[in-house]
Formats: sequence, C-alpha cells, structure tokens
Amino acid sequence: MTVVPLDIRPSMGSDLSDPGFGIYVHWPFCAAKCPYCDFNSHVRHQPVDQPRFVQAFLKEMATMRRLTGSRSVTSIFMGGGTPSLMAPETVDAILNGIARHWHVPDGIEITMEANPSSVEAERFRGYRAAGVNRVSLGVQALNDRDLKFLGRLHDVADALKAIRLARDIFPRMSFDLIYARPNQTVAEWDRELKEAVSYAVDHLSLYQLTIEEGTPFYGLHKAGKLVVPDGEQSAVLYEATQEITERENMPAYEVSNHARPGAESRHNLTYWRYGDYVGIGPGAHGRLTTGGAKIATATERKPEGWLELVEAQGHGMIDQELLEREAQADELLLMGLRLKEGVDLARWQMLSGRDPDPDREQFLIEHGFIERLGNSRLRCTPAGMLILDAVVADLAC
Repeated sequence: MTVVPLDIRPSMGSDLSDPGFGIYVHWPFCAAKCPYCDFNSHVRHQPVDQPRFVQAFLKEMATMRRLTGSRSVTSIFMGGGTPSLMAPETVDAILNGIARHWHVPDGIEITMEANPSSVEAERFRGYRAAGVNRVSLGVQALNDRDLKFLGRLHDVADALKAIRLARDIFPRMSFDLIYARPNQTVAEWDRELKEAVSYAVDHLSLYQLTIEEGTPFYGLHKAGKLVVPDGEQSAVLYEATQEITERENMPAYEVSNHARPGAESRHNLTYWRYGDYVGIGPGAHGRLTTGGAKIATATERKPEGWLELVEAQGHGMIDQELLEREAQADELLLMGLRLKEGVDLARWQMLSGRDPDPDREQFLIEHGFIERLGNSRLRCTPAGMLILDAVVADLAC
C-alpha cells in the first residue's frame, strides 16, 4: 500500500452529520494474557499461520463488501490481541485487501495497536511502509511495580523505547494508561500523567481499572486478595484526570480519551457518533447499513473456529441482528453521551420516533447531570459523566 501523508484536520470540527465508515480488523493473538483483560485474545505456543489467516481475512472482506456495497473508508483500525505480533507483510496484505474492496482515500487514519514488549524498529518501519500512520501503544503504567502487577511483559525502559520509536516513525501516536490501581494516590497519578504528556504524544487513552468477570483479577477480588479504590476514591481520581489533562492541553473529548485539538481518534469517533463500521476477524463486531436497514454483526470468537468457518462459507459471522429503530436510538444515546460534543437530538428523535421525556430531562438538567447545547444537541456534564450509565438508562426509558 502506498504511504501518503496523514490528514490531521481537526476531527471534532468535522461534519457531525457524517460519522464516517470504518474498517476494524481483529488480530486475536497475544504473547501472554493479562490478568485484568476480558478482550477476545488468545495465547498460542506454536507459530500462527499468518498466510492462512490473511487469506481468511480477505475472504471475509469480500463477504462484507457484498453487504456494504461500494463505500469510501474514513478510518482503519487494527486491534487485538496484539496486532504488532503480525509480520509487516501480513499488515500490507490486509491493507491492500481493504483498498481492493472499498475506496480508501489518501491520508485517512490507519491505526495499529502495539505492545511495547513486541516492538522492533524494523517491524515498525515495515508497518509504516505498509500504510499505518498512527500507532496506539498499550503502555498501561509508567512504573515497574505496577507493570508487574498488571501482568505486562514490558518494563518502563521497554515502554520508553517503544514511545521514542513510534514518535520517530509514525505521524501520530497514542498510548494507554490504567489508573485506579491498588493504593494509587492522586499525587502519584498526577506525576505519572505529567510524565506521559511530556513524551510528546498527541493522544492518551486513560482507563480506570475494572474487575471483569472471568479474569484472574476477578477471582482475586472476590476472595478479598485484591482491593481496588472504592467508588468515592475512583471518582476523585477521575476528576483529577480531567483537571490534569485539561491543564496540559489534552482535554477529554470522550469519557476515557484525551487529545490535543485535532488529534482525536477518527476511528473511535465513528463508533461514538454511531457510524457504520465493518468488523473483520475472530470476535469482531460491526454495525452496517445494508438494504436500507442497520444490522449488528458478530463473528466466531475462537480463532481456529473462525478460520474454519471462513474457509467453509466465506465469513465467520455467527450473528446478524436486524436493529429496529428504537434499538438504534438506544445505541446512539449510549455511545454519543460518552462524547464531550454530546448527541444529535434530531437524529435520536428520528430513530426513536419521540422527544426526550421532558420530566426526566428536566430532572437531570436541574441536578447538573446533562445540558442542552442550543436546540440541537444534548450532552453530559462532568458530574453526569461520573454516573454515565445511570444517565443513559434514565434518558432511554
């Protein structure tokens, strides 16, 4: 795929009536499973047959292309798992396949997730040559004690090496940090965030540690062997996160994502603005408009099972659900209220066929949880973001 300059025009200022059309590719393999992770990721102790998986990705793309018709792609995201375990040739083949099936304009955002433990300079250069122009690093912490606690395979030295390489090779980069770790104080988090910002990144994803059922952390937490900050302390850390990043000119544009103006993730904005996106690969989800209807797609999670399905029938989809307009309205609300820009009320009213309940809306406004932006948009206040799930549930009724 020919490398072209990345278009970094401010995405938050783009036409909100066109949320975009994204392509998500899921690479499900990791070198190790982190104890907090409930993502669809798998460890294999034998080398993965990458050429075989490439052919399956291409087959599934062809099926998805028949569902979507001819469309222009606004972003591509390779997630996982650990996509940086792929050979550059694998990435190149996948991106070229996308370009054969849909129109891929020059300069769109093409993101790859990477773990610092799997970073090599030559591999990064190979990804850049293939067309990747944005990298998202799973750093998670900037001290070795917490990296070990989180089960990461890298240390701080590896993380800083990866950050420097990414900054030198890719036009844009982001990295993730997890906070609300056991015994973490606001002062410690303040120092860590300032350090993160100092590395000249343009985007940070900052997630609170959550205990997910089915993970090793869940068992430890249930047994009382892992204690995380309670709701009040988590709220304090969240509010400190907003204050620190605002001060450092990396304000939140979504509940967990922060960027310098113009550096917001175009692909993730497509999700939150409730645009269409194709999900390709084991365990990938999609939202597609086809034949005038919107469908939700989901593929087989187990990599080998997905592979066999694709080779037999041309795709690994195990679920295609027709989304009624009311369900679309609920999803639009759920996703859009995560954003600082809020939800397009006219679009929500068109899908739901009704206005927001005036009593519920007034209650939430009077208590400082939501606000109107003129007559066109509704958004959560900072206080509302702290109880986002409850606000969404109240408005959706």
